[in-house]
Amino acid sequence: MFVLQISSSTIMVADLKKMSIASLRNVNTERGSFTKSTSNQFDQAIPHGDTALQKELVCCPSLLTFVPSGANHDNSPGLSEGGDDMSICHSMENPVLDCLDDGDSVVSSLQHWADMASNWRKHGSNSLKIDTIADIDSNHDNPQLCATLAFDIYKHLREAETKRRPLTDFVETTQKDINTSMRAVLIDWLVEVTEEYRLEPETLYLTVNYIDRYLSGKVISKQRLQLLGVTCLLIAAKYEEICPPQVEELCYITDNTYTKDEVLRMEASILNYLEFEMTVPTIKCFLRRFIRAAQVCHEGSPTLHLEFLASYIAELSLLEYSLICYLPSLIAASCTFLAKFILKPTENPWNSTLRFYTQYQPSNLRDCVNVLHRIFFVGTGSNLRAIREKYSQHKYKFVAKKYCPSSIPAEFFQDPSS
Repeated sequence: MFVLQISSSTIMVADLKKMSIASLRNVNTERGSFTKSTSNQFDQAIPHGDTALQKELVCCPSLLTFVPSGANHDNSPGLSEGGDDMSICHSMENPVLDCLDDGDSVVSSLQHWADMASNWRKHGSNSLKIDTIADIDSNHDNPQLCATLAFDIYKHLREAETKRRPLTDFVETTQKDINTSMRAVLIDWLVEVTEEYRLEPETLYLTVNYIDRYLSGKVISKQRLQLLGVTCLLIAAKYEEICPPQVEELCYITDNTYTKDEVLRMEASILNYLEFEMTVPTIKCFLRRFIRAAQVCHEGSPTLHLEFLASYIAELSLLEYSLICYLPSLIAASCTFLAKFILKPTENPWNSTLRFYTQYQPSNLRDCVNVLHRIFFVGTGSNLRAIREKYSQHKYKFVAKKYCPSSIPAEFFQDPSS
């Protein structure tokens, strides 16, 4: 059981161990209770031809996307076809092969392309890479992907994200007893709670949104900050989860610092102040789609690593008060940019597919990416360890332990010439 003890100058979260681990296992709750102590968490397409040549071409799947830079290509995703992991534009059909009119020329040309493919594999030339837009909505067999509606859905989310936003300076202008460090401690603790109760990631993001929006207009004391946190978690869980935690459980994890009646009264206060507008686009909403776009063209690296790494960076962003000024979609795009850079530091993380689906140019991401890079790079020295320890586990591929270069090349933020 954990209580946030916040003094005027320092922040401490003490573990009030009124029960042993053995006794905690005997607590009969519908969802169970914490079984591990975390008191230390809060101390601060192949051409037809010769079989052998076809075999050579098959060995180089990059031939599908690596063609001479002068080749004609179309940027419309509507002209693409294929499976989930690769998109091949009709306009990328080789005009040289279409014009060949005798067998010897065909064989000669195929040999030429096979030699070029072998050379590209050997030297890994990036200068010949054709940056085409992949179609990530081509899978119409999976109804859960809503392929026919995805574009309109995300267009609506981009419009909605500009509404129901917290103030970017509520700590300085509204709150008298709350500072940015206290907010970070609360969110770090909530990460621990959502992990223990196995709540959906979206629940955490909604919780933080509700907290910040409430703090933007309501003054509360530091003694009631944890009450605000668990109550916002309760509301978010009711919205997102199939089986949300019971009020009694939330009181219990605060060592019964707050009563059930206090939680319910705070819930009413939050809902009334937010005018029951609980549906908001979060970083996670956009991150799912941006990661899908990134995975299509992220060859050579495990896609799970990319997904978990971007999710790790996104959760770290919740702790940073200065990032409230950025839209959720921009933060999600920046997390994707940084995750790709960490996994492949020598390659430009941004391409036409990501530009198309995120609607952000590299220059739009520079400031946010630099803040996230600083948080990731110096995060090992932070006293808030819940997120880092969460993503240091095997089930998250130890992404929190990934090496991060100390700087990002400035050319990665240059917009492509029109």
